[in-house]
Amino acid sequence: MESSCDESALALFDPAAGLCGEWVHSQVSLHQRYGGVVPDLASREHLGNFGWLLGEASRAEGFEQVERIAVTCGPGLAGCLAIGLSLAKSLALAKSLPLVGVNHLRGHAFSPFIPLHSEDPTGFRQRLAACLPHLGLLASGGNTLLFRISESLEITILAQTVDDAAGEALDKGAKLLGMDYPGGPLMEKAATGGNPERFDFPAGIPEARDWRFSFSGLKTSLRYRLEKMDDAQLALDFNDLCASYQQAVVHQLIRKTRHVLRAGKYASLGLSGGVANNTLLRESMETLAEKERLPLLPALKRHTGDNAAMIAFAAWVDPAGCLPAERLSFHPALTLTGEE
Repeated sequence: MESSCDESALALFDPAAGLCGEWVHSQVSLHQRYGGVVPDLASREHLGNFGWLLGEASRAEGFEQVERIAVTCGPGLAGCLAIGLSLAKSLALAKSLPLVGVNHLRGHAFSPFIPLHSEDPTGFRQRLAACLPHLGLLASGGNTLLFRISESLEITILAQTVDDAAGEALDKGAKLLGMDYPGGPLMEKAATGGNPERFDFPAGIPEARDWRFSFSGLKTSLRYRLEKMDDAQLALDFNDLCASYQQAVVHQLIRKTRHVLRAGKYASLGLSGGVANNTLLRESMETLAEKERLPLLPALKRHTGDNAAMIAFAAWVDPAGCLPAERLSFHPALTLTGEE
């Protein structure tokens, strides 16, 4: 069960066969009119939609054979997390099943391995071992970081943003350009017809030895540029602005990933989080992986946003990283490593 923000999601996972089903209700259209997620409305929507989602899931083959329940315990919006946790605890009590909490970010971290499992469930552990140590880039609206997964599945954060996340920078940039929420996908669409070399935007923290991400200066640079343009000039340069701004975000993600990659030894490279849906980022990561002669494991596009499949999968692949029921409560400020 996943309810960290504005997606109510359930998934059924069988270690011997893979995902048996996924049920999701998106709130994007509701929050668009407000220009962003409204926490109280998001909590209300979870409360109103989890019931029928669970009804749909209960009719799926394999539902009666469920042996364990996993639920997102953080990070996320407190009210939203509480709704999911209440449902999970109630279902676990009603069916006398064990319950565990899963870190939302750990779900993203392991999501690139879901396709690997679906291709060969019986040989998955051996194939996973061949991919470790693994360097993952997690880029979303709330988080941007690089992490290492060791041979023992221990996760270590190597780099993270000091201000805005990549997805946040794309959404805020799109808002400055007059686009609706969520703006990242709209900016990507507009950038398709633009020249990414037309405008020069700052590169965050360019030093190779400094692995921190920074996107706030990029957003400020766009704002200052727009203040000097009239409506006619903006209309003329709109696509070029989108293409150049998007490229600046992607180039920083790729540059920092390359710096970290070349400072250590890795067997695979991963990409996850909502921004992983961006075509330019996926193609750029493919190019980087080819140059470094490493396999790239990108999360499936339907598993880049908030989804329950990654929560179920993380609970199975890394049970030691789960929070036991006796310690289970929602943690809005949880980090990838489990610290608040």
